[in-house]
Amino acid sequence: MEVRTRAPGKIILSGEHAVVHGSTAIAAAIDLYTHVLFRLPAPSENHESIELELKDMGLVFSWPSRRLEEAFTAIDIIPSTLETCSPDCLKLIASLVEEKNIPEDKIWLSSGICAFLYLYISVHRFKPAMVAITSELPLGSGLGSSASFCVSLAAAFLSLTEVISIADEKNGWLTLNKSNLEIVNKLAFEGERIIHGKPSGIDNTISTFGRLIMFKSGELIQIESTIPLRMLITNTKVGRNTKALVSGVSERVFRHPGAMHAVFTAIDFISKELASTIETPATSDISITGRENKIEELMEMNQGLLQCMGVSHDSIGTVLRATAKYKLASKLTGAGGGGCVLTLLPTLISSTVVDKVVEELESLGFKCFKAQVGGEGLQICYG
Repeated sequence: MEVRTRAPGKIILSGEHAVVHGSTAIAAAIDLYTHVLFRLPAPSENHESIELELKDMGLVFSWPSRRLEEAFTAIDIIPSTLETCSPDCLKLIASLVEEKNIPEDKIWLSSGICAFLYLYISVHRFKPAMVAITSELPLGSGLGSSASFCVSLAAAFLSLTEVISIADEKNGWLTLNKSNLEIVNKLAFEGERIIHGKPSGIDNTISTFGRLIMFKSGELIQIESTIPLRMLITNTKVGRNTKALVSGVSERVFRHPGAMHAVFTAIDFISKELASTIETPATSDISITGRENKIEELMEMNQGLLQCMGVSHDSIGTVLRATAKYKLASKLTGAGGGGCVLTLLPTLISSTVVDKVVEELESLGFKCFKAQVGGEGLQICYG
């Protein structure tokens, strides 16, 4: 039995940081995916372990099924589907991962491998299995790579059970109905908990359901784009400390409460206007161009306000200046302090200009990705 799944990454179009302080934010799926190949071997194959292959890194980890069963039976704790991983269970899983002697320069993989083991055992217990993972998403850059990882794993594991069923087919990929997607999303969220501790749930929701989501104070509303949105995503390759950046914004709020309240209010209006602009029907090329101009202005205003919060970075400024030379609007996405920058690619822009922008940015040491915004979420393919 074999299944393939893929789940998209995400971008924040508007509202990062401000959403923590009650403003509206807009997030969207992008067509960069994590891919999972999951196989339950036949008994005749005499495969007796649970194997995880991280193809992009050339790493393979394997646990004998009997070893796992004995370890969990000894503490009398076996996780079940949609159950939060208990401290004792997580401690055991962490010890099983530590046995694998992960290379020191890849030790950050540990939490993701723990999430993998938890998700697998909670669905399939100790059945021998082979799982191979590849990803088009840069890791740790604010594009939702961990959520994409957890969603694609959760879907793959649940797809070879009777818990979920297929709803529709599109371009060779199968989709799930809303109730089944919610089951996958809940399980993926438990994986995100293991990786991040206290995730918002936004990343895994976008990765599961796709499209665009407007969210504020815990309320999520799915919105539909009536025009194609394309972005150039530039990875500055500058690591950032999300916790420190969030804390820095909170400190500014403490020092300048009135000014920061005005900043958050402005971002709330920007997010709402952005959602309205994206959803407004377009009937001609002129109206599409006009709406793209509005989106560009909103992105530029949002970036200015993010700089007021102190979450920009010299590398982000370099990207902004490079794209501005081509009259393109850009803004940081996610936590800031490095990470990735979004640049809107208007409908009428020529491929030659895009190639020139990419060439210039990559000559500066950055990495660029072209992405369609607001597309499909989780997809599945059997066999």
